[in-house]
Amino acid sequence: MIAAALTADPQILPGPFQLIAPMRQELASGELLYHLGSTLRRVFWAFVLAMTFGLILGLVMGRFPRVDRWLDPWLVIFLNLPALVLIVLCYLWIGLTETAAILAVTLNKIPNVATVVREGARALDPELDAMARVYRLPAWVRLRHVVLPQLAPFVAAAARSGVAVIWKIVLVVEFLGRSSGVGFQIHLYFQLFDVTMVLVYALSFIGVMLLVEWVLLQPWERRVRRWRNA
Repeated sequence: MIAAALTADPQILPGPFQLIAPMRQELASGELLYHLGSTLRRVFWAFVLAMTFGLILGLVMGRFPRVDRWLDPWLVIFLNLPALVLIVLCYLWIGLTETAAILAVTLNKIPNVATVVREGARALDPELDAMARVYRLPAWVRLRHVVLPQLAPFVAAAARSGVAVIWKIVLVVEFLGRSSGVGFQIHLYFQLFDVTMVLVYALSFIGVMLLVEWVLLQPWERRVRRWRNA
């Protein structure tokens, strides 16, 4: 609000109250909800896929040193590979499709999840593992009741950081090669030099992101950490 007052030019930086009318108009037309829905769908699938494969990869690397030594250089490469490179390559190889968009985001996030989960797998209590072997617990039972509870805080941390990264990468993916989504709309209004509409979509996106963080991720993280404080 202060910055808008200092610029005194709504075409450069409109004030907060000047965004209310265009936001209502976008809501009434259904455009805002449609594009937010498209972005959320991509975020959801990329998050599920990245967490699933990252969890498996990190667990295997943390539990089996030989596999870790073999895969670690590849993990370092993908951790340092710019997101833009993977996005462009996926679009070039697969085409400007929904599959390419989701795959690009997923590939960008898997290394981060795997790194966090690997550290958790390395920190597992060996005495609990030995006890499970003494009682000859089946592998699935051991995974469910011994391994995953200890990994839960690390998975929660990977999930929270993962959502934050995925939000950003999805916008870049939509900016470069999709015909729907918040990133697409920001690209459209950037070309029209419409600062007001860029802010409408950006702030709407931030609002949804904060809602997901406060309503879903933070309560879940507190829940999975309760046993450590008991």
